[in-house]
Amino acid sequence: MIFRPLNDRGVIARWQQYLPVSDATPFVSLNEGSTPLIHSPKLSAKVGRGCEFYIKYEGLNPTGSFKDRGMTVAISKAIEEGAEAVICASTGNTSAAAAAYAARAGITCVVLLPAGKIAFGKLAQAFMYGAKVVAIDGNFDDALRLVREIGETEPIAIVNSINPYRLQGQKTAAFEIIEELGDAPDFHVLPVGNAGNISAYWMGYQEFHQLGKASRAPRMIGFQASGSAPIFHNKVIENPDTIATAIRIGNPASWEYATAAVTNSNGAIDIVTDEEILSAQMWLASNEGIYVEPASAAGIAGIFKSLDPARAAERRFPEIPEGSRIVCTVTGHGLKDPDVAKEQCGSVIPAPAEKNEILRRLT
Repeated sequence: MIFRPLNDRGVIARWQQYLPVSDATPFVSLNEGSTPLIHSPKLSAKVGRGCEFYIKYEGLNPTGSFKDRGMTVAISKAIEEGAEAVICASTGNTSAAAAAYAARAGITCVVLLPAGKIAFGKLAQAFMYGAKVVAIDGNFDDALRLVREIGETEPIAIVNSINPYRLQGQKTAAFEIIEELGDAPDFHVLPVGNAGNISAYWMGYQEFHQLGKASRAPRMIGFQASGSAPIFHNKVIENPDTIATAIRIGNPASWEYATAAVTNSNGAIDIVTDEEILSAQMWLASNEGIYVEPASAAGIAGIFKSLDPARAAERRFPEIPEGSRIVCTVTGHGLKDPDVAKEQCGSVIPAPAEKNEILRRLT
């Protein structure tokens, strides 16, 4: 008999009728999902024309990113199928989620990372959760190639997004948005790296539309970093480069699915620079109180780009009709990559422990 705690309201427990699980599936959960959909009055005002802007804050999942949604299903199915170990390639967030859920399930987790190119906050998570971490001399795409090769010959389950259960879990974020808004938004904006998330959201929106739970599916708008934009340029990027490590991927595993999502939704893929990403990260924290890692701010940067009249000729974002509802997913918490934020912030103000001296320094 599978034990399922009554207080477990994670992704599988909440949405199991829409997921590939059965009575034989153990629910390996950390109560992920049900993240807040935050109305942004300042972004709504920037868009104007009576539009409403919402932020889906996935950084409040248990390991601090959207990856937990897919990992709960992937690890649960791996346990159901008898796996005693899992493996993944990662730019950081996948490794944290895989290691945490493997620890929860009591199995081994092996992580392949590009040496020296992972934010320390994410690397620390993998270590603390007990993963076996291997840093390779190569990039994420090299790591994923090796994971595929190992998975072909060794009795170890791959939990990257090439595992179809990952996208099944991630699609539940679309369900939550429809449930909260009462319908799908008109536009959904998000960062694109390995392209699993934009594919999963589109899957979820389509499913609820077909079931009559939404009157439409939104136009999917993805933003890649300009130095790591294979889908935008329609070619593999051999040496992707961006400060947004979570989307530093030159050959996305879900490229085909993402292209279909954009095409079928009449959406778009566009690019933003690292400077625009960092500016959007700072703006979101200092204006809306939402602190995200750099990659998460790519969608916000894309919105700012789309609203800039001086850049009208280069943008791909479609015209936003009056009264539109726009959702932007921010995928990971800012504490995932504190070193980047440290470089942007001001310095601490030294002062003696005296009231007047403190007030003098604040003027």
